[in-house]
Amino acid sequence: MSPTTNRPAHGHVTFLGAGPGDPGLLTLRAVEALARADVLIAEPQVLDVVRAHARAGVDTPQLTIVDEASTAAGIPALRDATNLVMEAARSGRRVVRAVSGDPGLDGNAGDEMLACAAAGVPFEVVPGVATAVGVPAYAGVPLRDAQGTDVRFIDARNTDARCWAEVGASDGTVVVSATLESVPAAASDLVAAGRKPDTPMTVTVAGTTTRQRTWNATLGTIAQVFKQGKVLPSTDGHQPVIAVVGERCAAARRDQLAWFESKPLFGWKVLVPRTKEQAASLSDQLRSYGAVPHEVPTIAVEPPRTPQQMERAVKGLVTGRYEWIAFTSVNAVKAVREKFEEYGLDARAFAGIKVAAVGEQTAHALIEFGVKPDLVPSGEQSAAGLLEDWPPYDPVFDPIDRVFLPRADIATETLVAGLIELGWEVDDVTAYRTVRASPPPAETREAIKGGGFDAVLFTSSSTVRNLVGIAGKPHNVTVIACIGPATAKTAEEHGLRVDVMAPEPSVHKLAEALANFGAARRDAAIESGDPVTRPSERRPGARRRRTT
Repeated sequence: MSPTTNRPAHGHVTFLGAGPGDPGLLTLRAVEALARADVLIAEPQVLDVVRAHARAGVDTPQLTIVDEASTAAGIPALRDATNLVMEAARSGRRVVRAVSGDPGLDGNAGDEMLACAAAGVPFEVVPGVATAVGVPAYAGVPLRDAQGTDVRFIDARNTDARCWAEVGASDGTVVVSATLESVPAAASDLVAAGRKPDTPMTVTVAGTTTRQRTWNATLGTIAQVFKQGKVLPSTDGHQPVIAVVGERCAAARRDQLAWFESKPLFGWKVLVPRTKEQAASLSDQLRSYGAVPHEVPTIAVEPPRTPQQMERAVKGLVTGRYEWIAFTSVNAVKAVREKFEEYGLDARAFAGIKVAAVGEQTAHALIEFGVKPDLVPSGEQSAAGLLEDWPPYDPVFDPIDRVFLPRADIATETLVAGLIELGWEVDDVTAYRTVRASPPPAETREAIKGGGFDAVLFTSSSTVRNLVGIAGKPHNVTVIACIGPATAKTAEEHGLRVDVMAPEPSVHKLAEALANFGAARRDAAIESGDPVTRPSERRPGARRRRTT
């Protein structure tokens, strides 16, 4: 008797809308479907958005879309979307077919669904935020109001004269899917069909992403606005856009409602020179301010060359050698945790030992480890701040006079000297080494030196030294933000002008300080009647006031 399997004769297909571009617009249902997928077939423009939620090892075959140009040229498309979907489904696997926007309103998913139905392949549809709906929302253009304004959606690329006549005779809101270069013609068609030339119009490119840009005009002036702004003619004329026509998008209203493009760091390209594993949370925070973070590892963390000292100290924790252990960085927590795991220990080994953390980030890393720190600075989050709150050694109340200090090989002596002055003995142990990372790609190096970045965040003196060492000195127009006075001093020693300094040594406070700087800069431009620009768009050599 031959063995049998439970794999179905046909798999299952999920047609999934990935939204118009912002990864945060994926629905919870979409994330669930992606996590279960065996095969992910996605349009190129949304592949990165959806792949982040797929399981490791998911099959992602390359999609070849059949287009008119290829057909006219006689180029065969051997692996078009429908063929890929059916091939994967017939093998009994779970397939996710991801499209931009919504499967029912954007793209041509309907034909693929019909193919599944004809072949008896079960499928489902997970709706997404449609491009024609999501982009106006991010541009600050509500499509309807309390009066229930009529809304029409049209695609300028395949709209006939009858459709133009219908929307031209209406006074409702019209949402037009088009390309940048076809917008003036669409505006002319609407005027010819009966719309007044002074009807407000907005045009948004790269909607819902930090590359988003919106132009305010009217049907009669949009061609002139594009010409004066040197938007057209352009090689980027083929880019898809969403244009909204109607009173809902009047410039005065949009100035109040453009919530996305008015974020304090909107569109700023911010360099984050940190260790790779530490950059994620900072980059997420920068994105929340509208920035485009670019992570460049400048420091690599490696084990100490001689691990014996660290091994003896960890054994001393277990045998009661120490009264205190002080963590001065997240990396120090990670180093001790890894050594614990190597010996089969866990957070219970800290029983009876007082634990200090230099700041909030380090304290959070300890809590994730299962250890609640006994001491975190109440003031400045630094070695000096920690010493301000550290109790002096008292032989009556402290049975042991020794402190375990796991730290980097290049750490300063501030904490060691301060603890000794307070009467403590210190085991100053190298828990990890920081070494300079490899240089970034040539394109990144040129952007750093040529003013391609709007800001750079320095989170330590070593990030300053290493970035300059591996990539060169940031251009004069780039805003320099430092985590504290010591880092600022190092930056100035390297010939950099410091524009922003965090009120306390925390990476999140540093990002917040940069956002405040950006907001103040934006407000000043608006108040003076100047266009809001990014630092990289300013005249080289312009000076800025330092903010703290």
